[in-house]
Amino acid sequence: MDVNPSYSKIEIESWQLLVRVCRRWRSLVFGSPRRLNLRLVCTPKTPTSDTLDVWPALPLLIRGNMNPSPGVDNIIAALGQNNRVCEVFLSGLADRESEKVLGAMRVPFPELSELWFSSHDSGTPPVAPDSFLGGSAPQLRTFQLSGIPFPGLPKLLLSTTHLVLLFLSNIPHSGYVSPEEMVALLSVLSSLQRFHLKFQSPQSRPASESRRPRPPKRSVIPSLNYFKFKGAIEYLEDLVTFIDAPQLCDLDIDLFNQVDFDGPRLAQFISRTPTFGAHDEALVILGDTAVSIELKCRASDGSPPLLMIGTLCSGPVRQLSSVAQICNSCLPFLSRVEDLYIQEHLYSQLVWNYDAIDNTIWLEFLLPFHSVKTLSIRGLGARYRDRPPRNRRDRGVAQPTEDFCRGAQAIGTFGGFPGKYWAVHCSTRTLRSLHHHFCLE
Repeated sequence: MDVNPSYSKIEIESWQLLVRVCRRWRSLVFGSPRRLNLRLVCTPKTPTSDTLDVWPALPLLIRGNMNPSPGVDNIIAALGQNNRVCEVFLSGLADRESEKVLGAMRVPFPELSELWFSSHDSGTPPVAPDSFLGGSAPQLRTFQLSGIPFPGLPKLLLSTTHLVLLFLSNIPHSGYVSPEEMVALLSVLSSLQRFHLKFQSPQSRPASESRRPRPPKRSVIPSLNYFKFKGAIEYLEDLVTFIDAPQLCDLDIDLFNQVDFDGPRLAQFISRTPTFGAHDEALVILGDTAVSIELKCRASDGSPPLLMIGTLCSGPVRQLSSVAQICNSCLPFLSRVEDLYIQEHLYSQLVWNYDAIDNTIWLEFLLPFHSVKTLSIRGLGARYRDRPPRNRRDRGVAQPTEDFCRGAQAIGTFGGFPGKYWAVHCSTRTLRSLHHHFCLE
């Protein structure tokens, strides 16, 4: 039986129906508890003491939302069986509940393989003690901590040599871990495949005087294939300076809004990651409060390698300027992109003020794309009456208007594109504006 966290208590404990059929079935089921992967689920609503008295000493899964929940005593009772607990999934931890729960987990949990803790308390976040899990969790494979500072994290993770998934999300500034400390942790996690590192505040960044030069040797994270980061670009720059991830195929970056996005070390990290060398498709998405660029590979087998960088900002000028800086500073290989798509977010209410966008911003954004053959602009203030084309071929056969031809030719000439065809799914006003911008010397 799979014990995926999305499975309910009823699904996981469905084996209990079999043991109630007859004594023989009960004997067969309990005779092979490991083969049948029998588990007991304890929640805040579970009368834990009664459950533990009724059933044999089977492995325990502890799950539930602690806010609002009066059942913290049931969770504490289940955690008291620390030698049997193999998974803990608790969300909504508030001050009172978290103190009791975290206090009950100061001892070792030798069988614990999955641990998910999240706090959404708007006040002072709960703090995991240094003695959490006795400072060691050798069987841990999944660890997620959200909104909870943990001073003892470096010590604990040094013992989790079998860790496959590490999600550190919504990290308050009081839980800041320096890039150097994080690299030291990652260097011993040879089995790590998925890694989230998401900070809560732009304050969580290295001081300029503490930033170190490039090391003579980088740490290799051999199994990492997915990395999601949210934070300041200075932190990310220092982190990727010290690591290599040869199997990385999915990189998702959310940068805090700032004036300058200077990322030469990030560009070097992307350049030396083998899977990111074949991107030939770029998608720029403009939303109400964020802008992002995604790079993909059309011809890849299976799931294509994906590289996405975005930042929180609003207004067309700021968004276009930000994505232009990101393209020019952080992203190598844009000269290989053949298909460039620019579109609004699906639910965007963004209002484009074309007169406020200087021509040089458009030029700065488009200059890295030397080999674009297809430019597709969708939306940017337009609302469709006709359904957008279903595939790339359909985009080339629509009868273009005179404005379309002039606008496309102007963009192609100004950007130096060898465009074979252009697909512009936006308003005539957008095309006139683009034509106006790009025809100006």
